[in-house]
Amino acid sequence: MQQHEILLAGALFAFLLAIAVAVSRARNLFAAGMLTGIFSLVSAGLFTLLDAVDVAFTEAAVGAGISTIVVLGTLSLTGEHEGRPRRPLLPLLVTALTGAALVWGTLDMPGLGDPHAPIHNHVAPDYLSGTAAHIGIPNVVTAILASYRGFDTLGELVVIFTAGVGVLLLLGRGAEAR
Repeated sequence: MQQHEILLAGALFAFLLAIAVAVSRARNLFAAGMLTGIFSLVSAGLFTLLDAVDVAFTEAAVGAGISTIVVLGTLSLTGEHEGRPRRPLLPLLVTALTGAALVWGTLDMPGLGDPHAPIHNHVAPDYLSGTAAHIGIPNVVTAILASYRGFDTLGELVVIFTAGVGVLLLLGRGAEAR
């Protein structure tokens, strides 16, 4: 990455952090929902900067688009404000421990663009040499996105569908109780 790209990525990360803090402090659920949509759009911009355009497109469509619509639809069926948590320290502790575990899990990752990273020594050469024979598509990028990543996308769709069915079931229970 060039110097100006690193500065822009740092600014986007700082903006993401500010949005995350604003979401966690928001008591108005509409504002929190809109801020999460903005978070997804900024994330999509960051993914684009990191040359992950396919991930950026998915984040913009699902994260900023569909998820925001689902949140707004849910808010139309519920209240506008969040109640005060009974134990405010417990969620903070769980969040801090989860964040620490995620940071700890990334400490042994190779640096961004490291040519000696395992992916460049094992996975990439296999894809470059065998994609045309395995898939039958001469363009390696298209073959990876359409075939290898297709299973990943199918898995993501199953997770999203299951979450949607779960939310619909939960919302349906609330209507019966009333």
